[in-house]
Amino acid sequence: MPRPLVGFDLDMTLIDSRRGIGAVYHQLNARYGLDIDVDLVVGRLGPPLQWEIAQWVPEDRVEEMVAAYRALYPEYAIPAVDLLPGAREALAATTPVVITAKNAPQARLHLEYFALDVEHVVGLAWGEGKADALREHRPVAYVGDHTADMAAARSAGVPAIGVTTGHCTADELREAGADLVLQDLTWLDLATLDSLKGPVIRK
Repeated sequence: MPRPLVGFDLDMTLIDSRRGIGAVYHQLNARYGLDIDVDLVVGRLGPPLQWEIAQWVPEDRVEEMVAAYRALYPEYAIPAVDLLPGAREALAATTPVVITAKNAPQARLHLEYFALDVEHVVGLAWGEGKADALREHRPVAYVGDHTADMAAARSAGVPAIGVTTGHCTADELREAGADLVLQDLTWLDLATLDSLKGPVIRK
């Protein structure tokens, strides 16, 4: 029996990347004399890197700091990230496509570090870009921790499953369009997915 095609966000859905991302921002502060509030940043993970960097440096330094962040990421972030409960089992039970705001090469580094078998990774997808990726792949559901994930699924007409492993609450995820909210991926099973199969018609 074929495994259902399911879309997954990465940060705070499959992996807890707060400690790793925080380590990279601490390096940016130390090496470049920045004053990034690391606790604030890791408490609102979700938006693209360029957006976050732009909150802390002048516009003409954003691309420089994005490049510096990405250069530091493999050494400081990858080993400091944890796999979230149920992630390995959820990926093994499905045909997963990871759709993330993180760039695809760094997303794949995380998956390879944990020996997770994911054939399709769509990177740099946020907002309507994430919705476009969902329209292209047409999963039976999209699983994410952020209200923007729920909005993207809603826009694409794909069932949205929220997980409260990030900073968004269950109520916030529901208000953003979640069809179902789970505590974490240990609650995701084939029966749950089967109940959500097919495009959602929203009026």
